Amino acid sequence: MSTKPGQLQPNDLSRSLVALDQDSTVIAVVEMSQSSWLVGGVLPGIERQPRKKLEPSAERLLGLLHRWRDEAVRAGRNITRIALAFEAGRDGFWLARWLSARGVEAHVIHPSSVAVSREHRRAKTDRLDTELLKRGFLGWLRGERGHCSMARVPTIAEEDAKRPNRERECLVGERTRIVNRMKGSLARLGIRNFKPTLRRPAPAKAGGGGASYDATHAGGLAAAAECLGRVAARYGAVALRHQPDQGDRGGSSETIRTAA
Repeated sequence: MSTKPGQLQPNDLSRSLVALDQDSTVIAVVEMSQSSWLVGGVLPGIERQPRKKLEPSAERLLGLLHRWRDEAVRAGRNITRIALAFEAGRDGFWLARWLSARGVEAHVIHPSSVAVSREHRRAKTDRLDTELLKRGFLGWLRGERGHCSMARVPTIAEEDAKRPNRERECLVGERTRIVNRMKGSLARLGIRNFKPTLRRPAPAKAGGGGASYDATHAGGLAAAAECLGRVAARYGAVALRHQPDQGDRGGSSETIRTAA
């Protein structure tokens, strides 16, 4: 469905589509690291903007948000919304899902969407990063473009659906690394144009397109066999999986194992 210029899109994550009532909203941002979380907040009715360092614990973070909410209520404000944001990183989306299930409006910021100073040497601390996130998140909540954009929080089922592709990428990368090591070792022994991923030796071509061996390299074949034996002994059951798009395009996937 096409939208007219200037028309709001329901999946627009570059700005908030919910009106911000700052007198009834507790706003918080979290600068996350492996050893600690630095939480900065904006509380309605409170002039100071609190900042608290916590150990990485979702329960402690939720307790801090509730304590700030109670502090704003004692200041005479009716709190109906708690909005929190943090940058996407190593922790992924589990914290956003956990907080959302407990009544906190959690958002995940695209790190590359936050505008930073382009000075060659600039101060960078958790406190300054927290203030930067706070300014960007406030602008996003007000519905202004250009401050930051959010990432959609996937469900657990959606993340699990991505896992096979990620695992395959890791396995293909590992296979490529092993094949490149084998080719490098064979090249040092004078054996060229050898393709370890072929399921059978490539047929000889009129132009000499098959694997070639430099006969001037004394003991090259024996050294190559010894080298391949060391590779097999080291990697054991690691298999080089033959893909249909490499070598034999018409065949099915086949596992080639090297005996130790």
